[in-house]
Amino acid sequence: MLTPRNRALAERTSLPGQVRIIGGMLRGSRLAVPELPGLRPTPSRVRETLFNWLAPVLPGARCLDLYAGSGALGIEALSRGAREVCFIERNGRLADALRANLKRLRQPGGRVIDSDALAFLAGVPEPFDVVFLDPPFAADAWQAAAQAVSPWLSPGARVYVEYPSASPEPSLPAHWQPLRRGRAGQVAFALYASGGAAEPSTGC
Repeated sequence: MLTPRNRALAERTSLPGQVRIIGGMLRGSRLAVPELPGLRPTPSRVRETLFNWLAPVLPGARCLDLYAGSGALGIEALSRGAREVCFIERNGRLADALRANLKRLRQPGGRVIDSDALAFLAGVPEPFDVVFLDPPFAADAWQAAAQAVSPWLSPGARVYVEYPSASPEPSLPAHWQPLRRGRAGQVAFALYASGGAAEPSTGC
């Protein structure tokens, strides 16, 4: 776990257009990220809290990073023992940068799919153990994405949701059980467990 002093140092030494991985085997690695309007990588202190919550279930898990953006959440998951991460990203520049980062960091368990999140979820469901649901705040896509992703969740899957702290908590499926909640500046975040079932995996 990063101490407050080391976390502050990491945040100060991250360069513009870069995101630092804060834990696991890739700790200290920087992700090169295009500087695009509206891109909002999850802050390092939020990631630290989230992955402490996920520590018991992450090793060997199949993860889905629905609005991948910089890829920080999914690559952090790979760094901490996830077996596989499917990154869904519709912006071509971000998808290409994500592929380059995965190749440079030698992470064959990461797979990037060029697609809108809802278009991807309209396909044939397959089960994931952990889902990161962090759409652009301006898109107001939480409810639609949450409903669409529900058939893709393995029993007891964990779903991470991030939204503006000034807004009400998004309306989410009734069978998602809230486990943890937190706030950091303008970001509110929560972790849920799903009781839904899913079909056998065929890979993404």
